[in-house]
Amino acid sequence: QLSSVTQTYERRGQIVTALDNADLTIPDNDFIAIVGPSGSGKTTLLSVLGGMLAPSTGDVMLDGQSLYDLSVEERTALRGQKIGFVFQSFNLISWLTARENVQIPLMLSGKTAKQQEDRAMEMLDRVGLSDRTDHRPSEMSQGQQQRVALARTLANDPQIILADEPTGNLDSETRQQVMNYLNEFHQDGRTIVMVTHDADTAAFAHRTIRLVAG
Repeated sequence: QLSSVTQTYERRGQIVTALDNADLTIPDNDFIAIVGPSGSGKTTLLSVLGGMLAPSTGDVMLDGQSLYDLSVEERTALRGQKIGFVFQSFNLISWLTARENVQIPLMLSGKTAKQQEDRAMEMLDRVGLSDRTDHRPSEMSQGQQQRVALARTLANDPQIILADEPTGNLDSETRQQVMNYLNEFHQDGRTIVMVTHDADTAAFAHRTIRLVAG
């Protein structure tokens, strides 16, 4: 829940308002698409929701907890437990295999090597990549790379998935495939908040919120 959230920053000596006194309530297991023109504040909104960017003013609550009243360490731990991120650029580590990329959040959360490997293999199988576990990103198509990123997002079983243009770099067939997976994750009971420019992608959501000038 966002209550009266404003986010400003300085650009070339000018104060820019990315979010302007924004209020938003997202129920558990909602699936929303956030649309709007470039520069309207969509990515800033995701960053604020995800605990990565403290707002200039206002409150951000997650499960009744004020996110930015937590210490940086507490907020990082909460993100690792409850929030998964999906990015347009995949953000895979180029020298690691698909399995090793998926293991990263599991390693950070203190799982044993065996637990990491078992969970990574399970998640890659879920997104149809059990035959690509030892391939590096350069050996996979863009669609396969995004599915590795989805498997990594699911590794710690997050309650919330924040997706920033998750289909932005994909062709229409692969876009459909990735959105089918996101829809499955929503059916599992997860809350999904997705920023997109694409009307077909937005159509997967239960509701669409249009953001204009913050």
